[in-house]
Amino acid sequence: MDLGLTNKIIIVTGGAKGIGEGIVKVLANEGAIPVIVGRNEADNLKCLQAVQSLGGKAAQVAAELTDPDACKKAVNEVIKQFGRIDGLVNNAGVNDGVGLENGNYERFMASLHKNVVHYYLMAHYALPELKKSKGAILNITSKTADTGQGNTSAYAASNGGRNALTREWAVELLKYGIRVNAIVVAECWTPLYENWIKTLPDPKAKLKEIESKIPLGNRMTTAEEIANAAAFLLSERSSHTTGQLIHIDGGYVHLDRALANA
Repeated sequence: MDLGLTNKIIIVTGGAKGIGEGIVKVLANEGAIPVIVGRNEADNLKCLQAVQSLGGKAAQVAAELTDPDACKKAVNEVIKQFGRIDGLVNNAGVNDGVGLENGNYERFMASLHKNVVHYYLMAHYALPELKKSKGAILNITSKTADTGQGNTSAYAASNGGRNALTREWAVELLKYGIRVNAIVVAECWTPLYENWIKTLPDPKAKLKEIESKIPLGNRMTTAEEIANAAAFLLSERSSHTTGQLIHIDGGYVHLDRALANA
């Protein structure tokens, strides 16, 4: 299926690694020009070069998204380079373990800036161009807002906010023909996830335990599977889909866990 994304300029925050990198590579393979926005220019350039080595097109802007001014500058840099924005993927963030019992105000607020404030700011600053292009917004969110996890109040709150903003923006932007959707991620294999597993006493046993609870295939979701859904939702092939929170998780959140061992 031709998704009609050729030469579309799509910002992908946190696009240098993990899920973001997967989205960048799939978009480039579809002929789009993803713009990686992330704090580490070396990581951005490494992903950019990987895309170009496969014959794709991409660009990058180094920006610390916890800084509101940097969000505005990043969007303006994309406009300066390309003259338009056709889509926005809000993806950057980290499960930083700011809990209720052991957290504090300063860490809680810092986590909100890492995980949800820049979602708002990037969309706010990109909106004038998205109105011109009738582009799409895609928010990457986490199942922590649905299920809880323990000891990660700020991240769970941020994802609840991401989900709510998805629905709110879908309503507000109807009049402009701008579609807004979210992909809700559960257990997806990324470098960050791998690093977390390695901190546990028995990483292999813990991974096997987690995979055993994923109903479809007893395996982790891949970044490419998230990315394939992302490309569809950013394209006109999903032209009547808006305000949706789509779980790409092998049934992890909604299916009976008993099925995983059936």
